[in-house]
Amino acid sequence: MRNVTVNSIGEYIREQREQAKISMRQLAQSAGVSNPYLSQIERGLRKPSADILQQIAKGLRISAEALYVQAGILEDRQADSGVRSALLADTQLSERQKQVLIEIYESFRRENAAAAEAATAAAEAADGAQPSAAAWSVATADPQQDHSPGLAADPSDPADDISGHNSASR
Repeated sequence: MRNVTVNSIGEYIREQREQAKISMRQLAQSAGVSNPYLSQIERGLRKPSADILQQIAKGLRISAEALYVQAGILEDRQADSGVRSALLADTQLSERQKQVLIEIYESFRRENAAAAEAATAAAEAADGAQPSAAAWSVATADPQQDHSPGLAADPSDPADDISGHNSASR
């Protein structure tokens, strides 16, 4: 875990509040904490619990995870490449929109990892080596199975013909 000072989480909350153009009183009310307590957090005099951070995140309409990372409760994911953090920090997206975008992003990452595993399995098979169990399951998976919910086209559906031709009229 990162070594984070109490003051840095307070500064971060203040920056987020000011960016969102929310008064301290409004944030305290929407987060369900007292105005003096929120002031003490922002000035670095108090260290908020995870529950309080979650309430503040809701009041700021940002991800609680973003506050947890800033407070040192969670480690920032190294493999994230910043995409996840950028989505979570975007104040113009609703929490639901952020979650959907993150799910799509993660499904693409899983799909790419599965493709890399399949390529490894194929290379191992070509070399006569025994493929790993994970690579074998990916390489032998049913190709008709949809691994990315809501994103794959149904090959039997004429409306999904991307060539611009209606396959039903051929």
